[in-house]
Amino acid sequence: MRRPSSTFSHRAAIVAALFLFTHLALAFAGAASLRAEMRKDVLKLVTASGTHTFQIEVAETAAEKARGLMFRTSLADDAGMLFPYEPPQEATMWMRNTYISLDMVFIRKDGVVHRIAMSTEPFSEAVIASNGDVAAVLELKAGTARRIGLKAGDKVLNKLFGTEH
Repeated sequence: MRRPSSTFSHRAAIVAALFLFTHLALAFAGAASLRAEMRKDVLKLVTASGTHTFQIEVAETAAEKARGLMFRTSLADDAGMLFPYEPPQEATMWMRNTYISLDMVFIRKDGVVHRIAMSTEPFSEAVIASNGDVAAVLELKAGTARRIGLKAGDKVLNKLFGTEH
């Protein structure tokens, strides 16, 4: 009986490594491509401590919503991503392939904060639900809601909610 050649095993390992590297490179390139294509907007959160302005990306298509903030390794303090839903519905999110912890702000159609899931766990596939119908979910860097004093009942200013100022 012949033993497998160590050269064959070595080649197989190289091919597998190249395949993995190529797959990861394409995934990161796809994430960069989606970031470049998403619509940009401004959103304001009105809390007891004042009005806080965020530069957001809007995940409008199914592909943009599926990708979300996956594969990103940082998020600016004044940045976020908005996931609009029409009609309003029970929204569920997860942290699959998401490297950074996030605050998820669930927003009703009238622009009022319905619920906040703070400091979500990176890479978790646990479902994070809105616990009621919402028109959008806003993802912010973890700790932002606490830092600005955001709570359920606070107001969101953006044209999506008819509350732009």
